[in-house]
Amino acid sequence: MDAAVGSTTRWELYRVLAEPVRLRLLALAAEEELAIGELAVLLSESQPNVSRHVAPLKAAGLVLARKQGTRALVRIAEAASADPVVADALASGRALCEGDGSLSRIADVLRERDRVAREFFAQAPAKDAAVPEPADATAAYVAALARLLPRRRLAVDAGTGDGALLDVLAPAFERVIAVDRSEVQLDRARARVTARGYANVKLLKSELGAAELHGHVGEGADVVFASRLLHHAPRPVDLVRQLARLARPGAAIVVIDYERHDDESMRDEADLWLGFEPAELERFAAEAGLDGGEVVRLPSAWCGKGKDAHLPWQVLVARAPVHEGQRGPGERRPVAKKEGKGT
Repeated sequence: MDAAVGSTTRWELYRVLAEPVRLRLLALAAEEELAIGELAVLLSESQPNVSRHVAPLKAAGLVLARKQGTRALVRIAEAASADPVVADALASGRALCEGDGSLSRIADVLRERDRVAREFFAQAPAKDAAVPEPADATAAYVAALARLLPRRRLAVDAGTGDGALLDVLAPAFERVIAVDRSEVQLDRARARVTARGYANVKLLKSELGAAELHGHVGEGADVVFASRLLHHAPRPVDLVRQLARLARPGAAIVVIDYERHDDESMRDEADLWLGFEPAELERFAAEAGLDGGEVVRLPSAWCGKGKDAHLPWQVLVARAPVHEGQRGPGERRPVAKKEGKGT
């Protein structure tokens, strides 16, 4: 049981849970981590009033609230529902939310998050946007280094955008599938592919969970990349799950994204999340059923010259699970990380 819940006297707990708005808030926070503004819409309450109701729930250890820039995000404390009183309150709150329709409207909140990113990436790029030239002989170096990879049959570039990652993947892998749901972004990637002469790259307009994409991937990719895509996802853990389904057993899933930061101007770039704590990325990997998730911070000198170059970047590497009988020649069991070692 959460320490704060355990230290709350029973009469105080009953008092905190005696308010119907708090019961509904608790049930919504158990369903999804939601911003105060999103909770206000779902509960038909003002944001200040929602904040006032969050405060006693947080003090009692029933919910956790974390800051992301100017936003406060609220979710249920994982151990809170183990308390029988809280479990009963959750059931009552869920019934109230089902009755007023707020529970089903969480899907609308997630669609609204997604709409922001869709509309941003559907915009035409600036007229002077050109295909950047790679450094001299970079592709040759990548191709040479790639020969050290045990398997390089197929790579997937999820959310390829302008195709910048293709300058690494195309020389390294026999075949690359670059997928994006925006035709505008695919046009930019297509210009890169044409300029570079990448005959082994297939560009595909698709959602990550679409049957068409899985048909092209077949038995699974050897590596699935998602570069700076996670912070646009309405539910990041769901995106990691989609990436995992594209990978063959034992394949690597590589997620490049920002560490947690407070640069609110990045919301103008349709960033739904201002980065992630390393532990969050590891949790996403674990919840997606991946093995051996490890997060490494990237030096600032490696982060390009774009609008996000000033942000701290990190990379998550995890692997699709391999069951006995699926292990290929030379493939070893994953080695568990030693206790006490950081990332």
